[in-house]
Amino acid sequence: MSLAPDCFRAAGRMSFRKQVRVSSALLLMPLAGLLAGSTAAAAPPLHQRIDELVAAQAGGALGVASDDAEFLRRVYLDFAGRIPSAAEARAFLADSSADKRAHLIDRLADSPEYVRHMSEFLHVMLMERLGDDQSWQTFLQTSLAENKPWDQFVREILYPEVEDEALRGAAFFITKRLEKYGQNPVDMPGLVRDVGRMFLGVDVQCAECHDHLFVDDYKQQTYQGLFAFLGHTFIRRDVKFPAVGENLLTQKVAFKSVFVMEDLATGPKLLDGEEVEIPMLPKGEEYLVAPDKKKRSPGVPKFSPLRVLSEQLPRRGNRAFEKNIVNRLWWKLMGRGLVEPLDLHHSDNPPTHPQLMALLVDEFGNHAFDMKWLLRELARTQTYQRSSRQSVSAGDADQDGPVSAQSYRRGLERPLSAEQLLASVWQATGPGTAAAASNTDPQAAPEEGSTAATLDELRDKFTAALSNPPREPEISINPTVKAALFLMNDAAVLQLLTPRDGNLIARLVEIEAGEPAAHELYLSILSRPPTEDELAEVAGYLADHPEQRPEACADLAWALLASTEFCVNH
Repeated sequence: MSLAPDCFRAAGRMSFRKQVRVSSALLLMPLAGLLAGSTAAAAPPLHQRIDELVAAQAGGALGVASDDAEFLRRVYLDFAGRIPSAAEARAFLADSSADKRAHLIDRLADSPEYVRHMSEFLHVMLMERLGDDQSWQTFLQTSLAENKPWDQFVREILYPEVEDEALRGAAFFITKRLEKYGQNPVDMPGLVRDVGRMFLGVDVQCAECHDHLFVDDYKQQTYQGLFAFLGHTFIRRDVKFPAVGENLLTQKVAFKSVFVMEDLATGPKLLDGEEVEIPMLPKGEEYLVAPDKKKRSPGVPKFSPLRVLSEQLPRRGNRAFEKNIVNRLWWKLMGRGLVEPLDLHHSDNPPTHPQLMALLVDEFGNHAFDMKWLLRELARTQTYQRSSRQSVSAGDADQDGPVSAQSYRRGLERPLSAEQLLASVWQATGPGTAAAASNTDPQAAPEEGSTAATLDELRDKFTAALSNPPREPEISINPTVKAALFLMNDAAVLQLLTPRDGNLIARLVEIEAGEPAAHELYLSILSRPPTEDELAEVAGYLADHPEQRPEACADLAWALLASTEFCVNH
């Protein structure tokens, strides 16, 4: 800071105002240089750095980029949970602007449909078809509409707020797992396991009675330390909404290995973290709010292991917590986790791309655990926008054999969830507008006397036929005969293929020429124009059935809806 006096002395007879201007400019020069240097050294956007790391580890030539139709369908399914309407497909395919993909990603991410779809995604991921509750849905949708940071999201689930109506539904994650079934005891090990799996990416179930036999990182201490946070919880019966109560925890959890039979004990302890000290409170001073037997109120303990868990688990620097959610969001868009299975992170099962995992974790934390921001960045990558089609130019083999899924050299196909398939069938067969996937669509409330199913009725049917059994993670969806027969023969599904209220079949019947009808059919169902062979096939089939035009149109639509192309996310 000695530069200014030197400048004044060298200025001689310059006016005071001019001297100040000169000295100020010289003082700002170092700052300007620093700013210029920081701009020059600024890291590229995250999506570019992701592509660089994927390419460096690809093991072969990268596949071609998806065409606009393939990208369009993929991004709608991943951000809106449905396929685009024919009108939306036409508009996007006709748009020649260079940045239309980025604009579409942003528009979908900021839409109400993103909130609906992500609430469905998180519900299935966290509850694994165990059940549902309206207050839980309110919590999910409100949180996503606010773009709530993931750490806050999890904090509210682990220590549910009773007084706030918008937040109290968060307790459903715990209370549903505390329900008794028949004469069975409360499945407390299941609750401990699910907290570890969903929020830390570790499955410690097999470490309840001894150190894990196959995963060295999972010790009995790991399970019991997590159990000490959760094992004293119960369902509150003094309120009509989901609410968690806590019994007093006054001593460590005692345990012994079935192999060693040595007496051990632990207080609440999170993986490799420090054991939480259990305070010894004088009798009569254990509660912030004392229990009230008349009101059946259980009271609020001064020492709440759940509150401590909600503070220690979802935080910056807890790498298990950070890696778990980053891995799950990567899986959602890319079709495969950097760590597989998603809930089996340990030192002998490292990420396929360690540098990429570290980058994603750091940047996710730097952006305050903003899920929408991360999903946007992932969708902007060339990795996400790569075609799932085999490319001769890219070759069909890695250095060590056939192209592996973990190379991300091509897009990975995966079956649609029950929710995505229902929303897409509803969209494809409906009036052809974006409203078709919502409860406000006219088809959701058919006219009196109509045999058409409502959207809620169809939702129950699709879930029963297409979803995995309760407690089975929907990481992969296996095709079943039950699902195939449902899509082929269910009366409620087939009813969607009768002409009604300007729906797809009604529109096809009104289009006399075969080629325009084929375009409407393919854009409505497969979100792409038909090929020359498909044009000829559709036109020929319609020409062969002039007297049964509605039935012929329904047959063509059914064939596309039942196709692998429709039932898979490309």
